[in-house]
Amino acid sequence: MGLVLTAACSAQTPAPAQTPAPAQPQTSTSQSTQGTAAPGTAPLALTTPIYTGPKYTNRFEIYGGLNLMNGQAGQILAKRYNMGGGEGMFTYWLGTPHSGSFIQRHLGLVADYRFGAGTTPVISSNNINRVLVMQHIASGGFQYRWIKNRYVALDLHGLAGTTYGIFNHATQEYTPGTVAYCPAAANGQTQAQLGLYCNGFAPWGAAGGSIDFNESGKLAIRLSPDMTFEHFGTETREFFAISLGVMYRFGKNQ
Repeated sequence: MGLVLTAACSAQTPAPAQTPAPAQPQTSTSQSTQGTAAPGTAPLALTTPIYTGPKYTNRFEIYGGLNLMNGQAGQILAKRYNMGGGEGMFTYWLGTPHSGSFIQRHLGLVADYRFGAGTTPVISSNNINRVLVMQHIASGGFQYRWIKNRYVALDLHGLAGTTYGIFNHATQEYTPGTVAYCPAAANGQTQAQLGLYCNGFAPWGAAGGSIDFNESGKLAIRLSPDMTFEHFGTETREFFAISLGVMYRFGKNQ
């Protein structure tokens, strides 16, 4: 009987409450790796690239190149001829893109020199077919800076000056009195005339432009076509010329 009562009391006594274990803080993978980037994934520092193109703040430009010119060596000659030679141009810019008046920001003063030489057909009864002629051309004018960016610049120019033509270079080797290269050289005598102009100066002009392909801030490759005008004899005639060469900028404008 005592055993039965003991067992019953034990069944009615509640069991002691169990204290739950403290929760362990959870650590995410992203938190554990925060501040430590995986190899090869570190952020790159962004830097502003250095501008190496032209700023067009230069005071001077100098150009030198090979020149091809078209011409006519005599007023009565039916065919034109081609001259090969060289050209040199110097430009003084009056202003910069950010200083001076509108005209000063776009305008430059130009000095230009060209030389050309080539052989031309002539009129002759002495089996003379072609002779060498030469021209020295000096001019000056203005250059207008039109379109410009990092890669190219487009300029327009107008020039006026004089050309000195040498038309008797080849005929100097002939026996005197046998060939007259121009009417004035005949001195009233009956000679084989070649139909050339006489040596001398003549007015000359050009209207054209240039395209500069920038290689750096100071250096560019220039292609420059022109329509030229000259007044040998009694007529003003139009011709074509083109040059290709190197242009260099220098002398920063303060």
